[in-house]
Amino acid sequence: MQTEGPAYKRIVLKLSGEALQERGARDNISPAVVREIAERIKEVRDLGVQVSVVIGGGNIWRGLSAADRGMDRTTADYMGMLATVINALALRSTLAEMGVETRVQTAIEMKNVAEPNPYFSTDTTAALRASEIRADVILKATKVDGIYDRDPKTDANARRYEQITFTEALTKRLRIMDSTAFSLCMDNKIPIVVFDMNKPSNIRDAVLGRKVGTLVCDEPQPQ
Repeated sequence: MQTEGPAYKRIVLKLSGEALQERGARDNISPAVVREIAERIKEVRDLGVQVSVVIGGGNIWRGLSAADRGMDRTTADYMGMLATVINALALRSTLAEMGVETRVQTAIEMKNVAEPNPYFSTDTTAALRASEIRADVILKATKVDGIYDRDPKTDANARRYEQITFTEALTKRLRIMDSTAFSLCMDNKIPIVVFDMNKPSNIRDAVLGRKVGTLVCDEPQPQ
């Protein structure tokens, strides 16, 4: 029997900082949740897929929110970048325990723990890295199971898209990533899969090309 192979050979996995938190817990980072995520990453890496992870810091600090409340924007952003490094180090440590070699890059130079990386939002960093390494896809893990025409939390009639083109997303003003990140993906024709992080099989299923969440692409794909 022929074994199912991955549809994508090189991916960028975009995680929010909140993905490292346990639901209902007060801890910013749950070691158990980090281990679960690391296991999912290792699972697809063991399929022969090259994996780059971009992670946010919202579980610890939200720079834009702090700036909106009166804090100096530059200082708030630097604090947010430090939060992303904390999250990245937690994930790297767990992956290392599993025998997965991992390197951390950051926008702030800190030679003892990470390598320097340009200064962008994590969405834009994910899009830029995907372009630079010629990734086949960006997997954007979220708290919902895809992209909707309206907020499903407030509107029971919200409709989920199985797939949508970049042009349609712009026309419908759907907020998928920040504008710079979305433009990078559209210009470089890098598809985006938006899916629910809370279902354990979703990363593997997305890598294998199964229908997961919503696919954002340059042209409509066969259903």
